[in-house]
Amino acid sequence: MKIDYEKRIFGLDIMRAVAILLVVASHAVWIFPPAKNVLTDLMSIAGVLGVEIFFVLSGFLIGRLIYRLFVNDDFNFKSVSYFWVRRWFRTLPNYYLILLFNLVLALFLGTVLPDHVWQYAFFIQNFAWEMPLFFGESWSLPIEEFAYIIGPLLLYLVLFFKLKINRSRLFFYVTGVILLFFFITKVFYNTSHPNANMIFWNVNLKAVTIYRIDAIYYGVLAAYVSINWVSFWKRYRYLFLILGGLMFLGLNFVVPMKQIFIESHPFFWNVLYLPINSIAIAFTLPFLSQLKSAPKFILIPVTLISLISYSMYLIHYSVVMQLMKHFFPTEALSTSTLTIYLTIYIVVTIMLSYILYILFERPMTNLRDSDRIKNHFK
Repeated sequence: MKIDYEKRIFGLDIMRAVAILLVVASHAVWIFPPAKNVLTDLMSIAGVLGVEIFFVLSGFLIGRLIYRLFVNDDFNFKSVSYFWVRRWFRTLPNYYLILLFNLVLALFLGTVLPDHVWQYAFFIQNFAWEMPLFFGESWSLPIEEFAYIIGPLLLYLVLFFKLKINRSRLFFYVTGVILLFFFITKVFYNTSHPNANMIFWNVNLKAVTIYRIDAIYYGVLAAYVSINWVSFWKRYRYLFLILGGLMFLGLNFVVPMKQIFIESHPFFWNVLYLPINSIAIAFTLPFLSQLKSAPKFILIPVTLISLISYSMYLIHYSVVMQLMKHFFPTEALSTSTLTIYLTIYIVVTIMLSYILYILFERPMTNLRDSDRIKNHFK
């Protein structure tokens, strides 16, 4: 596979690579016997943080695309449709392929399918309710898909009001309204579920679409700043990196150490924790978006993991882990054997993800650049 490293931004590849490795590490805990210690707690946090990084990075990338479309005088519904088609060629084929594989795998393993499995086809399996355990890692994809729809559609509709506001500022206002709306949904959740524990929080707030779309739009807001305040974006990149790092560490390490738990601080966890986490991640973008390259021994593996990260996300747990645990149970294995098992799991995940990327994901994504698609939206 030939990679044009000059067209890539290494810092953003770092974000993708770190995000997927955190998610894979969190699920790798399943290999080992159930335990409750500092390491398992950190691994549980790792999975949450990995997905949050994906959300903010995705928002930053689509935000820059949407902004450039919106500020053009020829912006219309065809522009919005073209944006959607390009995103869907990137995300939908892989998703539906692995969804189908999970359905076949469930039948093979004798797993009971959820009553409303059809919801997965329309990305509403966790729209406003707890998602079934089936294909559990897919919870983040409806959040992304609805975020792709809401922002561009609102930007298109708001033009009908013929407001005397320049489009750049209008983009900022619409982004702010989206952030405010989904912040309010979390306030509403807090009034409805004031005494929840972390297990309930994990499946009824963190992984529910109507509470989480703002995570994408903190990245979109960062995209707006990066385009409109270029000198500010460049000049203070180190300051924001330090601030983001301190916020990130404070939220995910200091807060638990100080025993600020959801049972005693529900408003913090239900309303503030996730947005502050998104802001902390967004603060790293000025630095990482300007980090263009690295020595080859770092550049090559990081870029490779970044490229196959979406395929890794879809198959690492419900496919690779589930099949390995089915055919090679771990309950009776020694610690040293489990370490080998973990190594095999990681290697197999990377290899299969690479194959999926080369044979299916990349060819399907490339279809969006075909002359037929381009000519249709001219």
